Amino acid sequence: MTATLVRTVSDLLLGVADADTQGLYFEDRFLSWSEHVRASLRRAAVLEDLLDDTRPRHFGVLMDNVPEFSLLAGAAALSGAVLVGLNTTRRGDALARDVALADCQVVFTESGRSDLLDDLDLGVPVVDVDSPAWSTLLAEPRAEFTPRVAAADDLFMLIFTSGTSGDPKAVRCTHAKITGPGVMLAERFGLSPDDVVYMSMPMFHSNAMMAAWSVALAGHSSIALRRKFSASNFLSDVRKFGVTYANYVGKPLSYVLATPDLPDDADNTLRVMYGNEGSAPAVAAFSRRFGTAVVDGFGSTEGGVAISATPGAPAGSLGNLPEGIAILDPATGNACPPAEFNSSGRVVNAEAATGELVNLAGSGAFAGYYNNPEADAERIRDGRYWSGDLAYRDAAGFVYFAGRSSGWLRVDGENIGAAPIERILLRYDGFAQVSVYAVSDPEVGDRVMVAVVPTRDFDPVAFAEFLDTQSDLGPKQRPSLIRVCAEFPRTATFKVLTRVLSAEAANCADPVWVREGSGYSPM
Repeated sequence: MTATLVRTVSDLLLGVADADTQGLYFEDRFLSWSEHVRASLRRAAVLEDLLDDTRPRHFGVLMDNVPEFSLLAGAAALSGAVLVGLNTTRRGDALARDVALADCQVVFTESGRSDLLDDLDLGVPVVDVDSPAWSTLLAEPRAEFTPRVAAADDLFMLIFTSGTSGDPKAVRCTHAKITGPGVMLAERFGLSPDDVVYMSMPMFHSNAMMAAWSVALAGHSSIALRRKFSASNFLSDVRKFGVTYANYVGKPLSYVLATPDLPDDADNTLRVMYGNEGSAPAVAAFSRRFGTAVVDGFGSTEGGVAISATPGAPAGSLGNLPEGIAILDPATGNACPPAEFNSSGRVVNAEAATGELVNLAGSGAFAGYYNNPEADAERIRDGRYWSGDLAYRDAAGFVYFAGRSSGWLRVDGENIGAAPIERILLRYDGFAQVSVYAVSDPEVGDRVMVAVVPTRDFDPVAFAEFLDTQSDLGPKQRPSLIRVCAEFPRTATFKVLTRVLSAEAANCADPVWVREGSGYSPM
């Protein structure tokens, strides 16, 4: 039996090296794939000079979705270097910590993001790709670069996510981890050189790289690149570039649906919208309104567990529980029983039925975290991959997501750790204790809620002003709800019962304040 050849990112890039009519659309510019590959080879040659071979050949990229990000990704693939996707919502020491953890030898940024690095002591060079210095570096005479041969298991990219400690972890993304989904999705949806892939999800995340960038390369299709997602510009972009395939993670479906209905909404070229964490109502409404197929799956950056959408699945279900994936009680390791529902559809045995999604066969596509053996050991236990995602299943085997067990939240499609937010909030002299946790959003994803034990009467104006001065607090980390408590519910060993706080959300006897703009008002 002949083994299936796993293609690398460099294979996919070199496969479009002669394509002059397909390529990258950005605003009013077009860069053919043949030009893209030549430009990536030029950058690969520059990386040879910038990176020390005696150290990990890693470089950071702190940019929005601009062509240079794609060119540097190509350079990484063709040179054997590793691109580190730096999250543009990170701030201050937190961002510097990511650069150091990932062993970046140099950080590339753009003029619109370079200010995030001001006053940070990174200890490595910073290159602004919009500067004359970068143009000069690219123009220097160099011998023609010969691509390095990559293997499927070679490291291609580090993508940050969050875990049980709340501190971001760098997920090791091999060439195969990027190309596997790309090839599969291109084949599944029949993408060809006639197709255009819309890419507006941030390129420092796995969703964009695995469900858009590599998909276009595998299908020899073009990419319509948008600097940032914009609901109001989504449909006009689809029409302008002839987009046939688009990806999403989190709330973009809902955001687009919130734009005014027009009678010709379905008059567009979009065939497939693929992503995850879209709510069932949003998926159905988007499909009806825009006349396109919406396919919503379930997975994580780590890749240890994935659940494909099942046609005809009940509303709210992720799909059928795949073979080799189980829902286990984290305390006992035993399989959880199916959920039982009352006449109103509420799960009546939630405590027994809810467990952690576990890959019984091993690590799946998970290639480990970079420079974090403790986190690896937490994920892989007894030869099984423990996802940290909670779920339950019904009697027919359909799976329902129930939250996360590992101390992180997912806000607008982004994993955000609770612990870093808690550390920031504890700087406020009006709080003795804080506990950050997720509460369910009506559409999809989490909202950031914090329970606090104050040292004096809670002052919402002073607290909002405090938040405005915290440079390392990202916009998605800002609490949406504040619960003012006399004390926290705790275990016998004095650990805060965040699952109780999360379950109660705003349905409690304590005062709760809700975010309105940049301030807070009582509920």
